[in-house]
Amino acid sequence: MKVAVVLCILSFAAVAFSAPSGGTYTSKYDGVDLDEILNNKRLLIPYVNCVLEEGRCTADGKELKSHIKEALETDCAKCTEAQQKGAEKVFRHLINHEPEIWDKLKTKYDPTGKYYKRHEAELKA
Repeated sequence: MKVAVVLCILSFAAVAFSAPSGGTYTSKYDGVDLDEILNNKRLLIPYVNCVLEEGRCTADGKELKSHIKEALETDCAKCTEAQQKGAEKVFRHLINHEPEIWDKLKTKYDPTGKYYKRHEAELKA
C-alpha cells in the first residue's frame, strides 16, 4: 500500500514538474500540415467539431482545445513561433473562406468580441 502511495506521489510530481509553467506550449504538433487540413473539409470539420465540443478529438485536437482560451487571453504568449504563424494562417483562412465556422468559434471562445477585434481586420483578405 505504501508503495502505491509513493508511486502516485512521484507520478504526480513528474507531471507537475514537466508541465510548462512559463515556457511555451508543446511543439510536438508543430509539424502538422495546416494547408492539407484547411483545404480539405473532411479533415477540417473534425477539428472544428473537437474545439466546439461537438465531436471527438484527436490527440493534437485535444492539445489545441486545452490551450485555446489561454492563448486568446495572452495573445499567444506561450506559443512557439510555428504556432503563432499557424494560428495566423488558420484564422486568415477561416475569416476569408469559412465565415460560418469562424462565427461559431467566435461565439464559443470570444462571445464579447474582446479578442477577435484586435486581429480580424488585419487578417481579412
